[in-house]
Amino acid sequence: MLTTPALLAVVSGLALGLGLIVAIGAQNAFVLRQGLRLEHVAAVVAVCALSDLALIIAGVLGAGAALSRVPWLVPVVCFAGAAFLLCYGALAARRALRPGSLLPDAGGVRAGLAATVGTCLALTWLNPHVYLDTVVLLGSMASTYGEHRWQFAAGAGLGSTVWFAGLGYGARLLRPVFARPAAWRVLDGVIAVVMTALAVSLAVRGVSGT
Repeated sequence: MLTTPALLAVVSGLALGLGLIVAIGAQNAFVLRQGLRLEHVAAVVAVCALSDLALIIAGVLGAGAALSRVPWLVPVVCFAGAAFLLCYGALAARRALRPGSLLPDAGGVRAGLAATVGTCLALTWLNPHVYLDTVVLLGSMASTYGEHRWQFAAGAGLGSTVWFAGLGYGARLLRPVFARPAAWRVLDGVIAVVMTALAVSLAVRGVSGT
């Protein structure tokens, strides 16, 4: 049974995980494209979700061990995370003010499974931002929740899995929606609000030292 602190950790991890992953980018564009083409959707969703889970676990294990040895790093991580999230929120807000459309090509020759999985792995593991977001930021933030860090990680992992599954399998329903710049404006606006709220929460944790 989840206690209140544990539930807060799960919800925070879910919110941050979704906030970091739900944005126009190479990986999401690829998943959306595959979903629209109905091409190897299960494999693409599995690769993205399992990769994120592996990165989240690695981040929690590494950052948690480091912060347990150096307790004074907790407020430092909180303030650094807050600054990063504010910048991320600002970028999302800028995208909301200057949206673009994303309409993947539905035509073309069907790619093989190996080529599709290889492309998906490259977009995931060769992207330097995934290490900053998932390993460093999520891992460090999880460690600030102490004994509830794995609940935080579970929430982040759940957010990642739900997003990729929804994006991949729901893509066919989203084509007329995300062909419009206004849809990305709303999405990025929500991301900006979530990131700002989490940044404030982290700053408060840093001040209190808990």
